[in-house]
Amino acid sequence: MFGKTSVQGTLQGASHSPLESAIASLHRVFWVVAGLSGVSNLLMLTGPLFMLQVYDRVLASQSVPTLLALIGLVVGLYLFLGGVDALRARMLVRIGWRVDEQIGPKALDQTLAIRLRNGRDTGQPLNDLDQIRQFLGGAGPIAICDLPWMPLFLGIVFVFHPWLGTLALVGGIVLIALTLISELATRKKVAHMNAQTVMRNNLVEAGCRNAEAIRAMGMLGAFRNQWSLQNDRYLIENTAVGDVNSTFSAYIKVIRLALQSIVLALGAYLAIQQEVTPGAMVAASILTARALSPVEQAIANWRGFVSARQSRARLDKVLSHQESQPERMDLPSPTQDLTISNLVVATPGGKSTHAQKVLLRVNELTLKAGDGLGIIGPSGSGKSTLGRAMVGIGTIRGGTIRLDGAELSHWDPDRLGRHIGYLPQDVELFDDTIARNIARLIPDARSEDIVSAARSAGVHDLIQSLPNGYDTKVGAGGVVLSGGQRQRIGLARALFGQPFLIVLDEPNSNLDSAGEQSLLQAVRDARERGAIVVLIAHRPGALATVNLTTIIQDGRQVAFGARDDILRKTVRQVGETA
Repeated sequence: MFGKTSVQGTLQGASHSPLESAIASLHRVFWVVAGLSGVSNLLMLTGPLFMLQVYDRVLASQSVPTLLALIGLVVGLYLFLGGVDALRARMLVRIGWRVDEQIGPKALDQTLAIRLRNGRDTGQPLNDLDQIRQFLGGAGPIAICDLPWMPLFLGIVFVFHPWLGTLALVGGIVLIALTLISELATRKKVAHMNAQTVMRNNLVEAGCRNAEAIRAMGMLGAFRNQWSLQNDRYLIENTAVGDVNSTFSAYIKVIRLALQSIVLALGAYLAIQQEVTPGAMVAASILTARALSPVEQAIANWRGFVSARQSRARLDKVLSHQESQPERMDLPSPTQDLTISNLVVATPGGKSTHAQKVLLRVNELTLKAGDGLGIIGPSGSGKSTLGRAMVGIGTIRGGTIRLDGAELSHWDPDRLGRHIGYLPQDVELFDDTIARNIARLIPDARSEDIVSAARSAGVHDLIQSLPNGYDTKVGAGGVVLSGGQRQRIGLARALFGQPFLIVLDEPNSNLDSAGEQSLLQAVRDARERGAIVVLIAHRPGALATVNLTTIIQDGRQVAFGARDDILRKTVRQVGETA
């Protein structure tokens, strides 16, 4: 079936890929679209047949009633054609919607996974899915569905006269050859253009993230020059693709128009020789134009076709790395301990461990309910890496991290997240209300739980002082708040739901003395209710609320024990070194 095999085959990748499965699940809809394309193309015969009847029947008989009857029939058929085409277009849009609906969550998961694996922000999987959806809902699939009907129109022209059919066939072969040449000429160019587009977008995103530094340190001119160079590369590739497409489109249009005129001229000659009727002469010209129109439309949409195919290849590759998550049994809420044994955290990479750099090694670490652990060490020693590993982030190449005896990998990530509170160094908030940020975007979160978390973080009064209180929109990244306010709201988010394990990475870096006192009190309260609190901090004052300390140096755990003992040994070692 041409609609299914052409459009579906355009986008399918490796066997049983998620994208292929999503498209295959819509095969019945593709059949309907193909059927509508057949009806549409049959109705496109209305014009030529009407012309044939007017020339050969109405003019010959001088019958006005016949003309009026034909006009009424033609108007009805054209209205039906409009309905069929509108329905086909609407169905294609919904096909794209359904594919996006099925693949979107997987593409989003992989977008976030790329960020976690590589530390690199990218929206490419979602952008590729947008490209595929736009192609499916555009004119490209319609042109592809119409192409197989070329033989029908050419066959009718052959019926009128073999010479007319041969001329139209030769023209069709020429246009198809130009289409194939266009495919070869644009494939690599479109790939280069897409690569430059991604690089340009990444540069703009980096500039937005560093806008304050660019402005404050006079970097605008240098950044503008860098962007201009990248933008010029993009424009060069974009222009190259546009030139090829426009050139082929122009010549194909000219060839089609010229061929239509030549068919009309040949028809006129054959009519003079009385081998065809005048109506057949005009009908053959119209049918030839209609037969070649899908080729012209395909060329006009070739850029989208190539981009969609390349997006499909990239998306299939990205989704192939997505590990299937088996259904996991609900484990009891953790209430007892966190244990780490022979932990090895490495840089992301392939299956080969030789190409990976070890970031952190931790021999043994056990925390009981109510414990507070301070992680100290020089900058870049691996403190944050340990904190991230505790909450299930990072590439674990050896050892185990267990909550109440169960490895973190045994938990469903979303269910595990309910028992974890995490405050990273760089606090990012969603462009939403303060309440929804604290509630971790849970739609049915109870107001009392949100207020309780804010009170625990000592930020309730601050929120109440804002213009709209808990309903205040924080803007993208929390731009309407100061760094300290973002950090305190991030702390409230970490405390929401009274999690068992709370990991706070430099939680006092942006806090004033009042904010730091609220932080220390929040740690005490969490420990009193039986939570495990991990503090990664440079300021010794933050360690006043913990009972255990571990030292990380050069990616290794070099000490672990009671806070006072570890700090006393550290001070002694520093004195001996001095």
